[in-house]
Amino acid sequence: MDLTNPLIYGVPCFIALILLELTYSHTHGDEDLYVWKDLMASGAMGIGSAILGPLIKLTVLIVVFNFTYELFNPLVDGVRTNIMGYESFGYAWYVFVLCQLADDFTYYWFHRANHEIRVLWAAHIVHHSSDHFNLGTAIRNGWFTLLYKPFFYMWMPAVGFPVEVVIFALAIESFWQFQLHSKYVPKMGWVEKIFNTHTMHQVHHSQNVEYLDKNHGGFLNIFDKIFGTWKELDDDVDVKFGVIHAPQSYNPIVILTHEFKDIWADVKKVDKFSHKLMYIFGPPGWSHDGSTMTVKQQQRLFNKQKSENPEMAFSRPN
Repeated sequence: MDLTNPLIYGVPCFIALILLELTYSHTHGDEDLYVWKDLMASGAMGIGSAILGPLIKLTVLIVVFNFTYELFNPLVDGVRTNIMGYESFGYAWYVFVLCQLADDFTYYWFHRANHEIRVLWAAHIVHHSSDHFNLGTAIRNGWFTLLYKPFFYMWMPAVGFPVEVVIFALAIESFWQFQLHSKYVPKMGWVEKIFNTHTMHQVHHSQNVEYLDKNHGGFLNIFDKIFGTWKELDDDVDVKFGVIHAPQSYNPIVILTHEFKDIWADVKKVDKFSHKLMYIFGPPGWSHDGSTMTVKQQQRLFNKQKSENPEMAFSRPN
């Protein structure tokens, strides 16, 4: 089946929506929503992804997915049959629905891994490095994530989803994720019970301690609720966007590589091999001497202080 990747139409839509939000913010007294240098840096990240994306998809995503599909779904008497014994999935409407659900499950764990494994966080932090939450930030994507993302999704063609359907689901996921990056969409009542919404994504982009590593879902929030990472936006909390240790630069190369440099500095300062591995593959904030804290450690400390002395402002340890 010849399916057109919806992202072919994405770029002009993304640009148009960014310009629309930019115009709206300037005509409604919200000029600080966009900072030109920040938008240009995000644009450079987006252009790089647009250029590298097709190349990497051709050499990694398509090759990996096709190889996996062919290996686990060989032709048996002219029919694609999964090695588990059932006929591989076709192109019925319910296959698209099931594939989209499988994509959302996979996206949750891919996204969560990007926040909980430091070397992956070094690639993903690019997306969180802006202090501004807008549609421009939506295209501020790290280039290195393109190299390993397909491997999280290999199981989908392996169980019998056609490669074109998997790629179609990935594109729909990208569309949904893009439009979430707007603060102009308020809470939406019953929709919030099912879908990952704009206010939930504000939580995800916040550096407030209680909001860190929350709401990793794609278009649904069910997996966040099942696995304990869901958090509703509290209207009484003053949200601060961005990351604790921002790159302090609009240079695309600095934005892309600053956390990798920090990892290298941490690896060099310790002699024990297990410590070196933890600085690479452990959670961000882990330290061998307790000088910095992981998100879970910070949140335990935050919750303890909140219960003991709720009036006291929390002093961040990192």
